[in-house]
Amino acid sequence: MYEPIRTKSVHSMAAPDADTDFPHRTREEELDIQLAGHLAALLAVTDDLGLDREADRIAQQVTRLRGTQPPRTSAPADSPAALHRRALALAGRALVVAASRADTAAAILAAERMDAHTAALHEQRLVDAR
Repeated sequence: MYEPIRTKSVHSMAAPDADTDFPHRTREEELDIQLAGHLAALLAVTDDLGLDREADRIAQQVTRLRGTQPPRTSAPADSPAALHRRALALAGRALVVAASRADTAAAILAAERMDAHTAALHEQRLVDAR
C-alpha cells in the first residue's frame, strides 16, 4: 500500500561532527560585532558634530571590541539637530546591545551620549524658539 522512503529527508539535521563550509559564531561574538557597528556609526556622527573628546572615548570602545582602530572622518552633511537625533538613536541601539551583553563600560558610555544628545536637542529647540 505505501512505498517505503528510499532517500534521506532533506529536512533531517546534519550530523554533529560534520564539517561545514561556514564559521559559526557564539552569541557573544555576534553581540560584540553588533555593538562595535553601532558604536562605529555613533563615532562617525560624533566626529561630524566636532565632539573630539567624546569621539575619542567612543573610538576606544570600538578599538576594544574590534581589535583595530576605526576610521575617523568629519564631513557633516546634515544640520546639527539632525546629527544629534541620529546620534541619539545610535546611542540607544548601542545601549540595548551593551546591556544585552553586560558590557558596563559601553553601556555607561552609550547612556552618557544619549543624555548629552537629548540635552543638545532641547537646547537647540530653545534656541530655535527665540
